[in-house]
Amino acid sequence: MGAEIAQSLAFIRGRIAAAAARAGRSADSVSIVAVTKGQPPEAIRAAVEAGHTVFGENRVQEAKAKIPLCPGHLHWHMIGHLQSNKARDAVHFFDMVESIDSLSLAVEVNKFADKAAKTLPILLEVNVAGESSKFGYNPNTLLAQLLEINALPKLEIHGLMTVAPWSAEPEKVRPVFRKLREIKEQCEQKLGAPLPYLSMGMSGDFEVAVEEGATIVRIGTALFGPRPKLAREADGP
Repeated sequence: MGAEIAQSLAFIRGRIAAAAARAGRSADSVSIVAVTKGQPPEAIRAAVEAGHTVFGENRVQEAKAKIPLCPGHLHWHMIGHLQSNKARDAVHFFDMVESIDSLSLAVEVNKFADKAAKTLPILLEVNVAGESSKFGYNPNTLLAQLLEINALPKLEIHGLMTVAPWSAEPEKVRPVFRKLREIKEQCEQKLGAPLPYLSMGMSGDFEVAVEEGATIVRIGTALFGPRPKLAREADGP
């Protein structure tokens, strides 16, 4: 397992470097969040041995069970939909929440961050394509609520995140990534401050995302391979 993950990580880094070069960017401007949904701690430790330290979980309950079994120096991002009743645990277990998708959720997370005396970096999730099956802000609603979220004292807005529609042809989702970059620029104008992070692109489309300005890509299956069968069954189809 370890050698395969190390090889996959090096291959992904090479593909990111090539995509960044095509866009006239440095490969160092793009970081990988290794998505560990359904993956055992052994896979995470193999990635750590290959030099990786930033990981993402989709569900708070899985993170609660898994993170204590992993090396303590890792950085964890919450990348899945966050329910308000899981806000307390999210604040405790994660170093960044990438999936803030409403003012009410932001208020709840801020409340528990305040109780924990912790300032939490966040990304605001945008449903760029308007898919009914996905969570995330409508762009207009985001811009309307942006200043209220920014005023919450224990949250720091670091950028935006999106989950693009799945397509067998990555070029088809390029407009989604380009649109998120444009929305980020609108947010920066409204805030009067830079937002350094654009989290967009996953295993099937991360090169196009990098070409369009991604600074974080969320990579699961391209790094770890398919999720173990039991995890898939527990997760549903």
